[in-house]
Amino acid sequence: MSCDLLPTESPGPHYEGPVEDVLNDGWDLMVAHPPCTYLAVSGMWATHQGRRPQKLTDDALDFVRLLMNAPIDRWAIENPISIISSVIRPPDQIIQPWEYGHGEVKATCLWLKNLPRLKPSNCVEGREQKVLMMSPGPDRWKERSRTYQGVADAMGDQWSRPLPACTDQLTLL
Repeated sequence: MSCDLLPTESPGPHYEGPVEDVLNDGWDLMVAHPPCTYLAVSGMWATHQGRRPQKLTDDALDFVRLLMNAPIDRWAIENPISIISSVIRPPDQIIQPWEYGHGEVKATCLWLKNLPRLKPSNCVEGREQKVLMMSPGPDRWKERSRTYQGVADAMGDQWSRPLPACTDQLTLL
């Protein structure tokens, strides 16, 4: 099931509302994509130059902590290069879209609990920075925050089945 404050763009079960409403419903796996607006390093200059209240960043970090403390045995939290790394903890893995079938560059961090590192599934040529170079517009935020389909497919393929006991598996506190 997906959960978002916005309506779903894909068919399937979807809860439109705050994740807090369903976080304790006995999930086996969570793949969370917290909003990066107040977390991404790319936007931190505004906070440190006094253009954005620090409280918005603090609230965003508290939301990440809420997700990390969820009563779910296996989870992944996805975000770009962000202050999560310096304030909470470093990511367990950094992936690139070109490792999953998209000829683009967009460093994406994964914080993992009881999940193996995501294995590249389709390395391709090309190293364009399409996301960084995206034109301004009303939906730019939404387009920049999309998870690449190849990455989503790899997450589904590699993490949705039971994990064998192995040393590649991470256990984080």
